[in-house]
Amino acid sequence: MEFSGFSEKTLPFLEAIRKNNSKEWFEAHRDEYEQYILNPSKAFVVEMGEHLMALEPTINFEPKINKSLFRIYRDTRRMGANKEPIKSKIGIIFTQGNSGSRLQNSSFYLHFSPDELFVSAGVRWFEKPMLDAYREYIKEASRREELSNILERLNDKGYKTIEKGYKKYPRGFSADMPSVDLSLYKGMATYKILEPKLIENGELLIDTLYKIYEDMLPLQQIVYEISLRVKEK
Repeated sequence: MEFSGFSEKTLPFLEAIRKNNSKEWFEAHRDEYEQYILNPSKAFVVEMGEHLMALEPTINFEPKINKSLFRIYRDTRRMGANKEPIKSKIGIIFTQGNSGSRLQNSSFYLHFSPDELFVSAGVRWFEKPMLDAYREYIKEASRREELSNILERLNDKGYKTIEKGYKKYPRGFSADMPSVDLSLYKGMATYKILEPKLIENGELLIDTLYKIYEDMLPLQQIVYEISLRVKEK
């Protein structure tokens, strides 16, 4: 299936999920899910993945659930207060690396909903092995300087950095160290928010995302290097 964009009915379908969030309703509308979301998502993964190989030849992409695609059913046992069984936000991920969890691999990521098209690169939330590797990596002043400069350039281009997760410097860091605020992050990723209707224009979507991911590549590559430093258990 060639990717030509998502249907004009995709975002309204996600809005309908919000208003009718039950397994019974979803199963009665599964054909629409496959037509408006699943099938074009698979085509998008192949098209976008092939483009991303020009930026990073080892990027991983596979148009399958639990690979580049996420399950439409939410695991309500693990999602805190949100007990709605069906997701109205569609995530897609392209990873570099082979750690146990795809979310702990440096990635190019996006999700879309009726509210936004969210585009990011890096890892948004470090689990302890990645957090330890990140902190060890930025203990060296030259690495902090490089990372800080990358984030500044991205900021100048209109991208945002995820919020810091800590208020106190971790062990080994102090206020007199240059760019020490980097040690306060729980993850390291940059992002941009776009209008969700962009998903309906396939050629423009691919072109726009490629240019964004090209800008984000230096940060993505640093996070990938950090992932290679994760110590085996």
